Amino acid sequence: MEFGYTLLCEQTPPKQLVEDLVEAEAAGFGYSVISDHYFPWLEDMGHSAYAWSVLGALAQATERIPLMTFVTCPIMRYHPAVVAQKAATMGVLSDGRFTLGLGAGENLNEHVVGRGWPSVDVRHEMFTEAVEIIRALFGGGYVSYRGRHFTVDSARLYDLPEQPVPIGMAAGSARAGRLAAEHGDVFISDRPVGDVVEIFKEEGGAGKPVYGQIPVSYGHDLKEAKERAHRTWRFSAAGWKVMAELPGPKNFEAAAGTVRPEDIAESVPCGDDVSRYVEAVQQWADAGFTHVAFCQSGGDNQKEFRAWAEAELLPVLRTRFS
Repeated sequence: MEFGYTLLCEQTPPKQLVEDLVEAEAAGFGYSVISDHYFPWLEDMGHSAYAWSVLGALAQATERIPLMTFVTCPIMRYHPAVVAQKAATMGVLSDGRFTLGLGAGENLNEHVVGRGWPSVDVRHEMFTEAVEIIRALFGGGYVSYRGRHFTVDSARLYDLPEQPVPIGMAAGSARAGRLAAEHGDVFISDRPVGDVVEIFKEEGGAGKPVYGQIPVSYGHDLKEAKERAHRTWRFSAAGWKVMAELPGPKNFEAAAGTVRPEDIAESVPCGDDVSRYVEAVQQWADAGFTHVAFCQSGGDNQKEFRAWAEAELLPVLRTRFS
């Protein structure tokens, strides 16, 4: 397995995101992923930088570490032809280190353009069309497209990397897993959905990378680490079907009103016991994931996590999951 470092734009100011990844690269993390949001999940998270500006800075500030969006939604806030241009430019700037991670999005970030929020079946249709457009543009030449949801009129990308940017597709259901197998180079999920990974492999994704993400809350004080995990991750307790539909941070705050620190600690490794983190990674390994990124809770707690990961966590994980 490869072990990555997550840049969570919702909890960290943009300049620090760049500094964090420079240090994560030096600490030996194998790759990086970055969230792409318009809003934070919760008001008190306090940030939500434009991920693509940050990515340009990351490409210049780092040397070897692969970069990936986790994930970008190409169906409303961005037109897929524009996503293709951004991703191709990142492929050039990063010397081929960039992977375009895509997902069907959530109301939280997409409603801002005033087009409403489609039902999940329509979102999947839009997602499929968007990936077809992006893939075609990555091939070079002029592209025209007439779909149910998107139109492209004689578009072309003039700056392309030597090799097309790999496309990752987020999937949490059987249907999404089949779409990822058909159209994607990489499978992505924020949950260890082993059943969906199996469908992905059976439908054509065998041998392709499978990327996941584990929220963690490292710290020497276990109680404080659990409280910090609760502050950061309580929005996720309701599950994806709710998370995809709520329109704003205040709505997530209301939905998380009864969530306790102990509830979050059941699924988020907390403290400084390496065995807790190994146990969490094992769940993802058992589910067929080849890559797992760690998302440390708290923008002010990144440096201490990186130092501990370099000295203790990563060596143990590499021995256990090599």
